[in-house]
Amino acid sequence: MIRKFWRRVSWPIVFAGLSAPFIANCGSLPKVPGAPSVPGAPGGGNCPDMTKIEAIESFDFGKEFGLKADVAAKIKGGVEASAEMQELNAKIDGDLKTACGNLAHDLGATGDFASGQDACKAAAKVIGDVKAKLGASVSIKLDVTEPKCGVDINAYADCSGHCDATVTPGKAEVKCEGGKLQGSCTGQCSGECEASAAAACSGECSGSCDAEIKGACSGNCSGKCDGKATTGGASGASCAGTCEGKCTGNVKAECKGKCGGSCKMKAQASCSGTCSGSCSVEMQAPKCTGTVEPPKMSGECKAKCDAKVQAHAECTPPHLALRISGAADAAVAAKFQAAIEKNLPGVLTVSMGMAKHLGEVAANMEVVIEGVKGGISAAGDPMTIARLSACVTAPFKGALDAAASMKANVSVSVNVQASASASGHAG
Repeated sequence: MIRKFWRRVSWPIVFAGLSAPFIANCGSLPKVPGAPSVPGAPGGGNCPDMTKIEAIESFDFGKEFGLKADVAAKIKGGVEASAEMQELNAKIDGDLKTACGNLAHDLGATGDFASGQDACKAAAKVIGDVKAKLGASVSIKLDVTEPKCGVDINAYADCSGHCDATVTPGKAEVKCEGGKLQGSCTGQCSGECEASAAAACSGECSGSCDAEIKGACSGNCSGKCDGKATTGGASGASCAGTCEGKCTGNVKAECKGKCGGSCKMKAQASCSGTCSGSCSVEMQAPKCTGTVEPPKMSGECKAKCDAKVQAHAECTPPHLALRISGAADAAVAAKFQAAIEKNLPGVLTVSMGMAKHLGEVAANMEVVIEGVKGGISAAGDPMTIARLSACVTAPFKGALDAAASMKANVSVSVNVQASASASGHAG
């Protein structure tokens, strides 16, 4: 009778602990190394410090909670993935808080911003306010070279080998779909080259050019603009169309001299900086800008490694050629251009370079957490299930919140990009 009564009382508690969004009474877990064990109670066991990835990685869920190896691995992988997800979101939010915050402040906004989303919303608003001062007839053209963000293939292999027991450390084979590699090429590079210093460019240059060009120019054009001679003396004048001559700012055009920035290779050529594409010899420190194809591994470990390497992705900088014409106030136009060219690259790194991969990481994380929650329900006796539920409540909720936050951050970064490039003032 005692056992039956205990089950009738405990099961509603257990199911409540397992139900989304995991509302077990464990809100203080992020600040406390772990819940104390209950001597003599079934399913006794401590929780690791869920705020530290290293503590989670060294924790033995199987030993602490008497779990089968596969169940323990699934839970541990899910918790590790949750921690990495929160780290990734913190980085993206911090990057946008800085880029959008600086953009907003440079255009006249005041105050501090609590998050990247707040900063980007403020930036989009102040961009609209400034455009209203430029007048409804203003024309704004923004030519952008898309940033190339690559994740370290060797780091992914190392992560997979240490997370999944079925993958041999040091021998994990990670592939990059389409051969979209990025790194140092000592041979011939086909694709794009981000020059570490001004170098000869055999294709289209995005950045500075020390010779005459024919294309977009973000500064003054000395020569011809849309076929007509520019005025303004030796320094030239702004050109919202096609510049033929010397440009004082960034260009997006064929550069017959030296290009300081990104160069799209017409054919295989040497690259003194970062090559994005293919290399005639083995690429050094290769990073994948396409889709990473990891070895066969658990979904939990893949989610962990995806989040971990994305947090350390390296991106070639986007280069801008912003052209403004028809502005009602030249001083306001100059201030707007300077603020955009200085700060928008940081926003574009997220909105263009990382958006697709971040969306995939967030969506996969949500699926993984649901799967691990299902695994916990079959972990063993009710007390073990209840204690495991209490352990994972905080990290799982944190990961789901992080996934939602990251999606929102990507969305607002895209809005800022659209606001900066659209002609006319905001309605």
